[in-house]
Amino acid sequence: MIEYLQATAAIEAELPLIKAKADELAGDATSGRDKILRLFTFVRDQIPYNLFMISMHPDDFRASFILESKKGYCVQKAVLLCALARACGVPSRLALARIRNHRIPPALQARLGRNEFPGHGYNQFFLDERWVSAAATFDVALCARVGVPVVEFDGQHDAMLPDRALDGSPYIEYLEHYGYFADLPLDFITERTSKIWGRDKRSWLRPEDDTGFP
Repeated sequence: MIEYLQATAAIEAELPLIKAKADELAGDATSGRDKILRLFTFVRDQIPYNLFMISMHPDDFRASFILESKKGYCVQKAVLLCALARACGVPSRLALARIRNHRIPPALQARLGRNEFPGHGYNQFFLDERWVSAAATFDVALCARVGVPVVEFDGQHDAMLPDRALDGSPYIEYLEHYGYFADLPLDFITERTSKIWGRDKRSWLRPEDDTGFP
């Protein structure tokens, strides 16, 4: 279990910036579950989802970079949430899957050439003597804009991206689960996502960073 509490180059659980933020968010919460619920809500909604933050560079996956950038895509958000959880003493790990998003905007699908994403990241937390999964991927504002349910996490039941939108149409389809990881498996992710974005892709912090991939 110790490996799921340790800091790594990406999961900077011992960095003063991360520890201070974890303490601030946890506040007066005493149980691991209550702490995680507060951390989850923060990462879900205050670190808005941005697909174009995808990167192949390790520096763009550091928890401190994501916190300071105030945005991220699913894997980055999962790294930050993992670091905050470990900073609060709650065992946490990363999980990866291949998914299909049936509600991807047509213009984006045309640009990517697909609606399938081979490196979707989410979290697993050890709470009440068992692992539970949660995806803090899409923020409340984005969900409202595109008409999909907000992922609500109670710390007891798995909270994954929903398979149906609010109008009942198909939304997220989990195609393959790759397993869980104590540290960021960047080579594993890059092998899959670079086929879409190219191996030189860095996080786009400004609109002008769009270089017209691939």
